[in-house]
Amino acid sequence: MGYKTIDEANQAVIDKMISAAPFLVDVVPAKSKIPELTDHVLLHAGPPIKYENMTDPMQGSCVGAILFEGWANNEQEARQLLEGGKITLIPCHHVNAVGPMGGITSANMPVLVVENRESGNEAHCQMNEGIGAVLRFGAYNETVVNRLHWMKDVLGPVLSKALRQMDEGLNVNVLIAKAIAMGDEFHQRNIAASLAFLKEVTPIISSLEDVEPAQRTEVLQFLADTDQFFLNIAMATGKAMMDAARQIEHGTVVTAMCRNGENFGVRIAGMGDEWFTAPVNTPQGLYFTGYSADDANTDIGDSAITETIGVGGMAMIAAPAVTRFVGTGGFEDALEISNDMTEICIGENPNFVIPTWNFKGACLGIDARKVVETGITPVINTGIAHKIAGYGQIGAGTVHPPIECFEKAITAYAEKLGFKA
Repeated sequence: MGYKTIDEANQAVIDKMISAAPFLVDVVPAKSKIPELTDHVLLHAGPPIKYENMTDPMQGSCVGAILFEGWANNEQEARQLLEGGKITLIPCHHVNAVGPMGGITSANMPVLVVENRESGNEAHCQMNEGIGAVLRFGAYNETVVNRLHWMKDVLGPVLSKALRQMDEGLNVNVLIAKAIAMGDEFHQRNIAASLAFLKEVTPIISSLEDVEPAQRTEVLQFLADTDQFFLNIAMATGKAMMDAARQIEHGTVVTAMCRNGENFGVRIAGMGDEWFTAPVNTPQGLYFTGYSADDANTDIGDSAITETIGVGGMAMIAAPAVTRFVGTGGFEDALEISNDMTEICIGENPNFVIPTWNFKGACLGIDARKVVETGITPVINTGIAHKIAGYGQIGAGTVHPPIECFEKAITAYAEKLGFKA
């Protein structure tokens, strides 16, 4: 389908985003949905990267995934596989998936399945492991690997049974609409959405007769303890929404933002699968006691897909409680940030209405042209990882993509349209 103007194409893209109908329908082993996940294949966050260029936390995540899969007996053997080029690395984004922080996903890890019923496409994301020493921050000790096995053997199957008992799965738009009115922005703050999810699944899980009572209790306790559980659902939802919008294949709307510790990557609708990259920044924010900016890893993760759909840092005003946690001040600062974000977006999403913003919808459709014209880059809420694998999260803050990504994307699209520099 042709479009007479870039604005017309961009409107088609955001119309596709608004009409998205994401449903959480299942939790399954990653290999059952992602055929690329064969033996000795790992997915990672961000645009393409080589193992030797990964930061320590992402390398640590690779080690943990190899130990989980049983491809090596110890860290030394795992690193030999990685350093010897015996492990194939694929970006999550290339196989209908996204991954938090390191993003490392392997064949037998359970993934959430979000179906976009408007377009018929699916997206996948591993489940949130909780806080502390976790794989996504590069930890790979015995406790981390044992938890991954519990998620594979207990958490995933129990949630799968619960979701399959729902006639149509779980309507994610409804959960987001509820939780954004309760103070979530879906990147740093997911407390309300995680509780809303727990409310939906608890009656079903508690009545699953073919699950041991102890396992039902374990699952419900884990979900109750994991405030960020919904983040990964939001990530898969964002991926399902944006991959459908990418089908337009015209215009300057940003369809993906992600980072791998080396580079920040951006995609725009009119340039399809092509990545436009520039060296990644380090988040700025507040640190847990005993840590400082000297300990911080450069930015990593696919979780900026949430900002791509207009939540996360883009919707800072929705979550006043999170502003001080990420070091952005108070309510007026949050208001200013969200107002600034409207300068680079095309419209607003009527599905995600924000009461604290005079009931405006969340920002929708980051326009790479407007980023370049104004010099305003999207604000991304993020956790801050320690630069040494295994320490885990050491703070929270915000980060901005390098403007060069958007400049490269607009230059390439102009050339595609036949404009000469």
